[in-house]
Formats: sequence, C-alpha cells, structure tokens
Amino acid sequence: MAGNGEANSTTVAEPRLAASVILVRDAAVPGGSEDATQALEVFVQHRVSTMDFAAGMVVFPGGRVDQVDSSGWDFADDVVEQHAAAWHRSSIAVEPASARFNAGRVLAAAQREVFEEAGLKLDAATLRPWANWVTPQDQPKRFDTYFYLACPVSGAEPRHQTTEASSSLWMPVRGILDAEVAGTLKLMPPTLALLDELLALGTVEAILGEDRDIVPVRPKPGALEEFFRQRRQAPSVAPELP
Repeated sequence: MAGNGEANSTTVAEPRLAASVILVRDAAVPGGSEDATQALEVFVQHRVSTMDFAAGMVVFPGGRVDQVDSSGWDFADDVVEQHAAAWHRSSIAVEPASARFNAGRVLAAAQREVFEEAGLKLDAATLRPWANWVTPQDQPKRFDTYFYLACPVSGAEPRHQTTEASSSLWMPVRGILDAEVAGTLKLMPPTLALLDELLALGTVEAILGEDRDIVPVRPKPGALEEFFRQRRQAPSVAPELP
C-alpha cells in the first residue's frame, strides 16, 4: 500500500470499485510413506515493480470495475440477488434501488478480470462473496474492493497471462505467509489478513462451509503503516486493523 504522503491534504480521493478473486484448492502434499496431508493453495500474481499501485506485491487476480461491466451479464437474476444480499453492509448497497445493479457489475468485473489475467472463465454461480476492504482516506489511490472466493473445477487451470505481473502460480497459503514473515515476499494488508483467515480454516471443505456475514473493513488513516510495523510474528497471529 502506498505511503500516507497525502494525509495532510484536504482532498480525499474517492475509492474506485474493484473486484478480486481468491482461487483456492486443496493440494496433496506427501506426509509419510502411505498417507498424504492436505495443504491449501491459492493462485497469486507477483506484480512487477513498475506498477503505480501494489508494486512488487503478491496479490490475487483482480482489478477495477469498468463501464463494460455494466451490461451483457451472463448470469441469472437469482445469482445477482444473492450477491446483493451478501454485500448488504457495503457501499454498493447503500441505495437499495441500485444494490442489485451494483452487485451485478462488480460480479461481472470479477469474471472479466480472472479471464483477462488468468485465462479462466468462471461460472458466476461459483463465485462466492467473501470480503470487502476499503483503502484508508490517507492514501492517494483508493479502492473499494470486493473479494470473491472460487474453486476452479477439475481441468480448469488458471495460467499466467498478464503484463502487470512477472509470474502467476499456485502457492501454499502457509508458504506465502511464512515468506512474508521472512521478508522474501510482500503482501497488501487485505491479502495478508485473508490468507491468515484461510490458513485458520485449513481446507476447501471448511472454507465452503463457512457462514459469511461480510462486514466491510475500513482501516483508519495510519492503520496500514501500524499493521506492517507489527507484522513480524507468526503467520497466523496477524495484528488486528483498527
């Protein structure tokens, strides 16, 4: 996340709508001569250092909501209704009359971004609303990001096909968090918090069984810097954002 050089400015940037997709799977890892344990993996991108946002960070596929996402949807009305209900605490549902439309265009953006960046066409019905994070007001570039979770069906393999990242690949959740603690990988605070949450759940079965009540996370100015300052401890004991 960018620094807080704009903290003293009287102008607060409006957050732009964005969508991000956490692709997750169970991967078999040798655990003994006969048995195998399950390790949770996520598909992540290593963003290039020249990007003006999240440069050098490890992120999930995603991007901002564009005008093209406002029409041409290929999902059923009941899917949009379910998503609007899931995001009922978020900014896109502040005006009830536009909640359904907003939920639809954010969902369309999630589908489009995964297809553009990872070559994976996801059925909207398999995209599960998971979390909503809003960039603090002291940041010069802000996003109101809607995170979805999806498990690609067998044979549907995401791939690296974006110039915004140097590589895209499946990585173990625990391995990413351990690398962040060691300082060999960098994570945005939402990515870090969401990976900690997935690690605690442990398996795809447990994740899909999670009953979500999505409360938007809106960190206060300065909270992100404090978050990183404290983040030198075990991967599943991340400090809370105020």
